[in-house]
Amino acid sequence: MPDGRFAPSPTAPLHLGSLRTALLAWLFARSSGSRWLVRMEDLDPSASFERFGAGQLADLARLGLDWDGPVERQRDHRSRYDRAIATLESAGLTYPCWCTRAEIREATVAPHPGSPVGAYPGTCRDLSPAERDRRRSSGRPAALRLAAGSPQVTVVDRLCGPVTAVVDDLVLRRNDGVAAYNLAVVVDDGAQGIGEVVRGDDLLASTPRQVHLAGLLGITPPGYAHVPLVLGPGGERLAKRDGAVTLAERRAVGESDAQVLGRLAASLDLAAPAERVTPADLLARFDPDRLPRRPWQLSAWR
Repeated sequence: MPDGRFAPSPTAPLHLGSLRTALLAWLFARSSGSRWLVRMEDLDPSASFERFGAGQLADLARLGLDWDGPVERQRDHRSRYDRAIATLESAGLTYPCWCTRAEIREATVAPHPGSPVGAYPGTCRDLSPAERDRRRSSGRPAALRLAAGSPQVTVVDRLCGPVTAVVDDLVLRRNDGVAAYNLAVVVDDGAQGIGEVVRGDDLLASTPRQVHLAGLLGITPPGYAHVPLVLGPGGERLAKRDGAVTLAERRAVGESDAQVLGRLAASLDLAAPAERVTPADLLARFDPDRLPRRPWQLSAWR
């Protein structure tokens, strides 16, 4: 059975959108008799397990979402990412990049047709040795990019169907020396034996990149199910500005954890409005094919 996972970044308390995704990831895994693992994506310097990660785990437990085995932390596995990068470097599939985000946005070279929004235009890919030396001597640190070759990759998502994109030269290691998200998530999912990834559909566009990278590293990519996001009253992705959006904030306005679970379940058509349910109840009712395909907008839940 393919293991599932939930991999939050401990940079803030989990909001209702993240909790809804966690619930779905738990249901997908448990309904197939699989393990459900939790991994803290804490490579970013702003991430703090002590400040936020422990609270995120407590919130999962408050909703009755149990996980298997110890919680992994990316900071414990930097050597994994170094080995993966070394594999790509030895195959001649990397190059240094000195471009800033502003320079990439302002680049006049259009991405390859079919590339995701914000795709890298390849500015540093074909620099001469002399130009690379000049940029190194400037003192600006370089990121490391994959020389992807612009392959067209199709991923068949369990909920969204086939998604095709041209893979650009994605960042493997940032200019601060930290492994980039797309590399770390591929390596970690491979190391943990993850068979199915359930996550928000805001990450769908990055999936062809990750599948291509997995192939280069000899990793079998997992299956994917990208679920609709939770939106705030203004129709934008849910954020702290939208009011009481965490479990602690809901409790502060008089709503119990059980009531929050019931609301999340109702948004997934797994419970009637105001019905009290448990994760076991939801598991008995769960059918991926009947999940809503539309975002859930919090227009009145303040």
